[in-house]
Amino acid sequence: NNTSYFLYFEEARTRFFRELASRHSRSFHSMLVSITCDYINQAFAHQTLRVSTRVKKIGTKSFRLIQLLTDAEKGKIIAKAETVTVCFDIENQVSVPIPDFLRQGLEEYLAADDSLE
Repeated sequence: NNTSYFLYFEEARTRFFRELASRHSRSFHSMLVSITCDYINQAFAHQTLRVSTRVKKIGTKSFRLIQLLTDAEKGKIIAKAETVTVCFDIENQVSVPIPDFLRQGLEEYLAADDSLE
């Protein structure tokens, strides 16, 4: 089901964010404010899928990720998502600048282009 792709992308983003936070033993709060998905090829039952995540752009308070869902065996692209995430102060309910430690971590994953190929 094509709505399942959003769950795969979310799981990969969660793992990505956990990894960035654990490197510095620091946490941060963020909010997904946009996600788009291009369906490129069909996926089938019993197919092993892989999600790759890269950073497309880093702003002052937000960043864009590109995620590819691919057939793990053949490398064929199934779907491509683009997300916008905002750093957020949950107590005051406002967006905040990206913390330095997070910015440094995101910079390590900047993609040369958005294809990830």
